[in-house]
Amino acid sequence: MMKTYLYPDKKDWKQLLQRPIFDSTSLQEKVKSVLNDVKLNGDAAIKKYTQQFDRVDLDNFTVSENEINEAADYLSDELKQAIRQAAKNIQSFHEKQIVEVEVIETMPGVQCWRKSVGIEKVGLYIPGGTAPLFSTILMLGIPANIAGCKEIILCSPPDKNGKLHPAILFAAQLVGVTKMYKIGGVQAIAAMAFGTATIPQVYKIFGPGNQYVTCAKQLIQQEGIAIDMPAGPSEVCVLADDSANASFVAADLLSQAEHGIDSQVLLVSCFETLVRNIEEQLNKQSQLLSRKEITEKALQNSKVIIVKNMDDAIDLVNEYAAEHLIISCKDDALIAEKIINAGSIFLGNYSPESIGDYASGTNHTLPTNGFAKAYSGVSVDSFVKKITFQKLTQQGLRNIGKTVELMAAAEGLDAHKNAVSIRLKS
Repeated sequence: MMKTYLYPDKKDWKQLLQRPIFDSTSLQEKVKSVLNDVKLNGDAAIKKYTQQFDRVDLDNFTVSENEINEAADYLSDELKQAIRQAAKNIQSFHEKQIVEVEVIETMPGVQCWRKSVGIEKVGLYIPGGTAPLFSTILMLGIPANIAGCKEIILCSPPDKNGKLHPAILFAAQLVGVTKMYKIGGVQAIAAMAFGTATIPQVYKIFGPGNQYVTCAKQLIQQEGIAIDMPAGPSEVCVLADDSANASFVAADLLSQAEHGIDSQVLLVSCFETLVRNIEEQLNKQSQLLSRKEITEKALQNSKVIIVKNMDDAIDLVNEYAAEHLIISCKDDALIAEKIINAGSIFLGNYSPESIGDYASGTNHTLPTNGFAKAYSGVSVDSFVKKITFQKLTQQGLRNIGKTVELMAAAEGLDAHKNAVSIRLKS
């Protein structure tokens, strides 16, 4: 079970909060060889790796119209309605992120403004291994559509029958994905990054994945293809006081731990009795889970840290910079105001992380591995470029011209100065 640390000294926090580290040198070499193979040999390389890694022989990676239309028949009406409800909430939250263009007159005759323009071609990677993450399609496809991306392509690994899960196809059609391909792993990232005869090249790639996919995304970024964010294994931190419900907290920790054996959960509290109750609940609830073995291995990477007071707890949580932070405390709103590093925050005893994972409306594609200190989660902003504009009248140029002439001359850039001077003289 989780390791417990009592009242650690502040100087030891950084070491204590380190995520599990693995040697990435050999991983990078393997990933590079697949990326280069797909770059050189296109569809033939993808076919080879699909056979090798997914154990399926595919001549055509494109999902047919027929497969898309039939997908809905394989899903219960209740699940389809749940997906539609989640999509509606995500749409409502994200469409409010669009900001109207505002023209600012910085001085008389000098107008500046900024306009958001959708990235023309984006690629979505949807894992399909131990769990087909159709919820991620909603989280990526909906803001891409709101942003006005013209081409939204999706790659996901096929099952042993060469098919994608019907929920993936249903969700993709619902949110306006334009093309879908049965390709997984590093080869999918390579296909979207470089393009092949079948798969169009995109300008930015989104979506979670295992360490191979994450490594591939980081490597193609060096070649000029944008990615959503650096991402590692999923994580949750629960900050709990004596008002927390031990069974709720245990359920939250387990819900995160079941993502994978490299997931990490962290419990921070000032109350030893509460921690003991939570540990009892963890033992009890974990026995009933279908992914019990995965969950128990993840908990071995995880920690309980007991601190002296709430100020220390808040400082510790900010140092950790969790992907998901649950504040199970009586003063949840007050504490939340003091949190400066987190991907997404869940307040109170009735806001489980899984609600945000699926359907509250916020995005579940979030910075992990401490990147919440500098990165935000995915939003409509992730799918747009912001282009700035300026327009000057003759009077505007006269008003600002001397300023620019003086600054350009001071930097020794005569041609810059002359571009203003020649207009003023005319």
